[in-house]
Amino acid sequence: MRAIRRVAACAAVLGMGCVVAVANDTPAEPGGDTTCCEQGGQGRSSLTDNWFGFGRSLEERGIAVRLAVTEVYQINARGGLSTHRRSGRHAGSYDLEITFDLEKLMHLAGASVYALAEGSWSEGVDPASIGSLFGVNGDAVGYRSIDLTQLWYEQALLEGALICRLGKVDLTGGFDCRGCPVAFDGNRYANDETTQFLNGSLVNNPTIPFPDGGLGAAVYVTPVEWWYIAAGVADAQADGRETGFDTAFHGRDDVFAICETGIVAEVPSAPGPLRGAYRVGMWYDPQPKERLDGPGYERNDVGMYLSFDQMLLREAGAGDDEQGLGVFARWGIADDDVNTVKHFLALGTQYQGLIPARDEDVLGLAVARGWLSDAADPRVDRETVFELYYNARLAGWVSLTPDVQYVCNPAGQAGAGDALVVGLRLQMSF
Repeated sequence: MRAIRRVAACAAVLGMGCVVAVANDTPAEPGGDTTCCEQGGQGRSSLTDNWFGFGRSLEERGIAVRLAVTEVYQINARGGLSTHRRSGRHAGSYDLEITFDLEKLMHLAGASVYALAEGSWSEGVDPASIGSLFGVNGDAVGYRSIDLTQLWYEQALLEGALICRLGKVDLTGGFDCRGCPVAFDGNRYANDETTQFLNGSLVNNPTIPFPDGGLGAAVYVTPVEWWYIAAGVADAQADGRETGFDTAFHGRDDVFAICETGIVAEVPSAPGPLRGAYRVGMWYDPQPKERLDGPGYERNDVGMYLSFDQMLLREAGAGDDEQGLGVFARWGIADDDVNTVKHFLALGTQYQGLIPARDEDVLGLAVARGWLSDAADPRVDRETVFELYYNARLAGWVSLTPDVQYVCNPAGQAGAGDALVVGLRLQMSF
């Protein structure tokens, strides 16, 4: 599993070789709007020009295929556990996504099937050199050749006002409301370790014990265009490397549940609407968890979270583009008797197109802090992370991202040296 979760792999439509940045691994609809390909500029949007044209033919028949690779190189320049260990400095992953549009294939209106296969290499630099609780590389999950981490059926009803999803799901996979990622713990500016922040705490809220990809279901409803309600359940003991049937129907049958509601508002401005999403959610985990203050177990763990993002400034002439300044925040709380992170807060900002003639480039800056449970160790306090990145679009199919992180009190140990981590991320779409 991606740490904290594998959240946003830039879901894609390859009907025109177009890569659409959509948080939470949400597949774009085959045959959807391809204006991003035309506006993205800087050449073709996939290295192979949509599989040398064959992908376009497949998409017309209802099958969209995408392959993307992410490479990350990081070093610990100061503090942490060690600045000399080379283990894990190079890490990477790939995502192979296939979306079947059953309306085109089988004349089933509003129906689709989504499959995601993932592979990765290296645990990353963190375990050997830094010791961070959150993890400085959210894309590093170890050595895995290939795992089918998601395979689900989706049915849209009532002209898309009701969407049901069933199968092997990732509950962070999310839905979309007025162009913003939502449900569950989505965020427009901090939800994708392949294109946005790398630190795990800036991918998903660390107070939410999302289960691994396993058998589950989710329902998404939009009573009105700007308001949504969503609920999901999943096998609490799921293992993303397995089919999910062994853990769901054998042994314990605990079911993790989460619900979320929110609004997506648009503030009028001269260059165009300033969109913002405001989400609130609660989760429930019934499985027994070991108490941190001594022997014994506790069941029925619950918690609450918030996630906000708001565009503050839109550049004139940007049209439907996202050029401009946006801000975001996340907050979460959990039972400190059984959860290491009892309280969490993150704040940050993003600017797209800050440099003239570099409309696709993104600059991001954020700070995240997790307050740790006194029950685990009264000597630990909190871990704080600062991260700065600049995602430079070199061509339509490749981006390069210098990244700097400063980790204060790794794992909350007051005596641990603050770590300065510098890295470089390469993301390619084939």
